[in-house]
Parts: sequence; C-alpha cells; structure tokens
Amino acid sequence: MIPAHEALARLKAGNERFKSNVRDLDAMASNARRGKAVHAQEPFAIILGCSDSRVPAEIVFDQGLGDLFVIRVAGNIVAPSLLGSVEFSAVQHGARLVIVLGHTHCGAIQATVSELRQPSDNRSPNLQSIVNRIQPSVQTLLEAGLDEDDDKLITLATRANIRASVSHLRHGSQILEGLIANEGLKIIGAEYSLETGEVDFFHDDSEISAAIEH
Repeated sequence: MIPAHEALARLKAGNERFKSNVRDLDAMASNARRGKAVHAQEPFAIILGCSDSRVPAEIVFDQGLGDLFVIRVAGNIVAPSLLGSVEFSAVQHGARLVIVLGHTHCGAIQATVSELRQPSDNRSPNLQSIVNRIQPSVQTLLEAGLDEDDDKLITLATRANIRASVSHLRHGSQILEGLIANEGLKIIGAEYSLETGEVDFFHDDSEISAAIEH
C-alpha cells in the first residue's frame, strides 16, 4: 500500500514530466502492463475529475495502465454513485490518496453561472442535477457581489466547487471518514490549467504538505 504523501509525490512528478513533454517509459509500456493487470489492479491514487476531453488524468499525470482509479463527471461533482466509486477503490484497492481535479475554463461552471443569471425553462433535468450541485459554490460568490468580472468569477467558482467536492468526500461518507481517521486516507483538491498544463494542488492539508516537504 502506497501512503498518501508518496502517491502525491508521484502525481507531482508525473505532471512535471507532462509539462516538459517527457514521457515515463514504464508508463508507456501498456502492452507489458496489460497482461499483469488482467486479474487484479493496484491503483496508487483515486482521481475524481471533470469529464472535459482536455483533462485526461492519466496523461496529465503521465501514468500508465493500472496506476490510477479515475472517476470522471462534468464539473467534478460528488453524487451518490461517484461517492460509492471512491469508497470502492479506497476499500478494495487500498488507495490512500484521493484528488478532486477541476480545471480552468470549466464548461459546467460556466453553465451554472449562466443558469443563475438567466434561468432556463427547458433545461434537461439530468443536466440540471449537475448545475444544482455546483450552484451553492457559485451562489455564494454572486451574493458577495463578485459578478462584475466574469473571468474572476469563473476562477473563484471553479476553486470553490473543487473545495466543496473535497468537503463532501471528507464528510459525506462514514467509510471515508473512518479511513481518514484510522488508515491514512487523504483527500485534497487540485486545479489543472488548460493554458500551462500545470496541476495546482490545494495544500490545505497540513499533514500531507509536511510529508511532501520532508
């Protein structure tokens, strides 16, 4: 079992390779890994990311087959089935790091802002369910008067939504709460920049930050 601080270090190193346009040869050896992964998997981290086609977690973190347990949904929201997926991998695979990965220029955030400003009468109820989960993060910013600068609003809303999903994972599951308290599970947020390719990890977890620094 790979501890959370080591898993985070692997992700940071992989993202550095991605930014530098350098690939890990072991990660690229998909055919060799495929046979080994037929009967079992041992992902070292769980990624709850956005479905955006520009943010494929395995590529962004330069990882190969079997390295990451990736869950993708528009707006990197937390719904019951997604929470269950995180629980599954944390319990079954022993992954001790969960990353909520949002990104700049997120369409789900932009759609939520548009909906709050001008509600739609014929929006798909399925799409509306995504907007409803993002809405509290955006609504708070609008009520604070931060709606004059659209770019700033989207940036702040994106980060607020990531943090909201992190909080939901940390406090919305007795299973995950137990793993956090007793088994070293860490759940942190991160934002991928479409412009630079860099992943900015939100180091609001003092324990894991200290582990990385030392």
